[in-house]
Amino acid sequence: MKIYQLQRKQLLPITIEEAWDFFSKAENLQSITPDYMNFLITNSPGTEIYNGQLITYKVSPILSVPLTWVTEITHVKTHQYFIDEQRFGPFKFWHHQHHFKETDAGIHMEDQLHYALPFSFIGRTVHSLVVRNRIESIFDYRYKHLEERFQS
Repeated sequence: MKIYQLQRKQLLPITIEEAWDFFSKAENLQSITPDYMNFLITNSPGTEIYNGQLITYKVSPILSVPLTWVTEITHVKTHQYFIDEQRFGPFKFWHHQHHFKETDAGIHMEDQLHYALPFSFIGRTVHSLVVRNRIESIFDYRYKHLEERFQS
């Protein structure tokens, strides 16, 4: 199994409380996801993040085909980090860490994503042709959206 990695960093001029309040709430995911993904949360995960929290979505990552995706929040350290892992969905493996660190200039955020695709050779081929660029474009969208949202 080939495991891919994506790491993104961003500095936002907000407090740790503002950052945590925004990023730890599942309902805010839709606002930082590109419209073409048709992202929709299909359960009521609650307003506070916690270990064991399940979040179910419908997403259309390729050709507008809707897929069910279930993630679990596996680790939470308030104001420092949380981790979500796929339990059911399009990936063979998905482990996404969200880290927050307070600095004099604001909040330094870091996403560390590790993921793998099913179907060995076919998965590697699809990754190089489509998936890598799609994941990068989603995180590019998030970066730009967050800059606009919190720079104002």
